[in-house]
Formats: sequence, C-alpha cells, structure tokens
Amino acid sequence: MAVTEAERRAMTRALELAVRGPRGANPQVGAVLLSPAGDIISEGWHRGAGTAHAEVDALSHLAPDQARGATAVVTLEPCNHTGRTGPCALALIEAGVRRVVYALDDPGAVSGGGAERLRAAGIEVEAGEQADAARTVVADWLTAGRLGRPHVTVKWAQSLDGRAAADDGTSQWITGPEARADVHRRRAASDAIVVGTGTALADDPSLTARDGDVLYAHQPIPVVIGSREIPATAALHRHPQGLLRFDTHDLRAVLSDLHARGIQRVFIEGGPTLASAFLAADLADEVLAYIAPVLLGGGRLALTDIGVGSIGEARRLRVVERVWLGEDLLLIAHPVTEEGS
Repeated sequence: MAVTEAERRAMTRALELAVRGPRGANPQVGAVLLSPAGDIISEGWHRGAGTAHAEVDALSHLAPDQARGATAVVTLEPCNHTGRTGPCALALIEAGVRRVVYALDDPGAVSGGGAERLRAAGIEVEAGEQADAARTVVADWLTAGRLGRPHVTVKWAQSLDGRAAADDGTSQWITGPEARADVHRRRAASDAIVVGTGTALADDPSLTARDGDVLYAHQPIPVVIGSREIPATAALHRHPQGLLRFDTHDLRAVLSDLHARGIQRVFIEGGPTLASAFLAADLADEVLAYIAPVLLGGGRLALTDIGVGSIGEARRLRVVERVWLGEDLLLIAHPVTEEGS
C-alpha cells in the first residue's frame, strides 16, 4: 500500500518533533499517531537517554485501546531491543497499531529489526518515507555510530605563509570579523570544543559560541586536554557548560569517553600542537583552514609534526568547499581514504 498524503504530512510533523529532543547517545526521533481516518490523535518525541522513546511517548498520551487500528508514523525504524526502555516495536504491537510508516532503517545490530518484528505480528509496514530528511536530522548520530567515536573537525587560522602566530606569539587577530563569526556559528553546531592546556593558559579562551556579544542558545561543552593546571580565575570556569578535563595524551581514549557521554561532534581549536596530534593519529574527519592574506614569517607554523617524513607520506585531502569570508578564504577538506573518497 502506498504512503497516503495524510501519512506524508504526519512524517513532516514527526521530523519537526524529532529536533525538539536533545542530541546525545540516542538519536533524535519523532512520532505521530493517526486515527484510521487519518487524523492526528497523538504526538511524541524522544527527550533523552533513559526516557520513553518517541513511539512510547506518543502512546502515553492516549487512553487504553485508543491506538487500536491507528497508524504510527516515525522518523526512525521502531527499535527491537530492551535497554533502559523496552522495544518500541513490541509497544506498538501491544497497543494494537494497524500500520507503521517510518523514514529510516535503524542501523544498529542490536536495536534494528523492528520492522521485521512488526510484519511478523501482521502489521503493515512502509519504509523510506522522507528518508533523506530523516538522515539529515540524525546524521551526526549515524556518523558517531559508524566511527565508534564523535565526528572530529580540526580547525585553524593561518597567514598566507602558513603561520598561526607572529614570532612573539600574538595571534589575535589573523583573520577578520567575518571569519571569526563563521567559527562561532560552527562552534554552536558542535557538541564539544577542545583545546590543549597550552592554548588554555596562553589565551585564556572562553570557548563559548557567540553571535556578536550574545551567546548562542546551544553551547558546546569545553574540553581541555593536558596535565597543567588551569587557574581558578580562568574564563573556562565561567562557561555555561561544565568544563571537562583530560590529563592524558591518549586522544582515542578522550574521544571514547566523549562518545560515551553522547557527544557526537567535536570541534578542535587547540592550537598547532593539538591540531597536529589529531591529524597524526588519523582522527580528523574534517579540516577547516581559515587563510588570511597576511604574511608573518618566523617559526610559528599552523601545524607541527604530523608524522610525514617524505612527500610520499603526505596526508592527502580533498577540498569539498571554498568559502570567501570578507578578505579571508575558508577551505573545508576531508581526508582521502583508501577508497579515494
């Protein structure tokens, strides 16, 4: 049976509901329940780890048996496993739902398989409605699940001759206001922003995401890697999110810990040493290089040793976007994998 117009409208609504939920270890999911006549009788979304999933949230607003014969429209395949909550596929079966329309298959080896369970119970199932839109909503969650760690963006600003600072260490500001505003927008789209203790001590950064003098509604969690103490008076301690400290040089362990906390997207702003460490460890999924038309000379390079001893060992990148920001140029690049992507 083809997807009806009422079900298409319900999916659009479910996608709007999905983004009300927090980004975290679990995906953002929305659900709409339709009566046999195609009218909306309930809505729900996932409000965070440990809370009811979207389908169960929507069912919770109905009286017993009110969902019997209904159609459930969900942005992600109903789950088929018991974690902190029970399987949504079973909840829909027990509620007497007649039909399920969902956008995107659940890729989880444990959580997937809900559609098969629903069909086995005699429920009509339609998959793929507005799948691309649903994939956009949970893109970071899908990437983090595939990688087993957060997606990592490494950012730096440099002069035309590849310097991150003048010889006396001053670096504010290499780039202009348009480039700096772009950085803050990208900070706001991240879950965590990471620096090393060197940057934390030298620059006393706030690591907030600001639109001019106003904080963005979403603030990335500030993370500092390194063993040196951060003064109690440091701006980082006044960040609206709690500061995370990692006294280690094991970047994979740091990312594993952040992943366990539900952090899906990490923004590395820690200066040449930290940026180079992530690149050397093959932990950069995206590079943002802000290039200003200034010359600084000297030895304060934007990158240090990244493990390249000869030209044959060069880290190849593919530039996916070029953005002019006032007089500055932003190059967005992705590592070239063995498959050439």
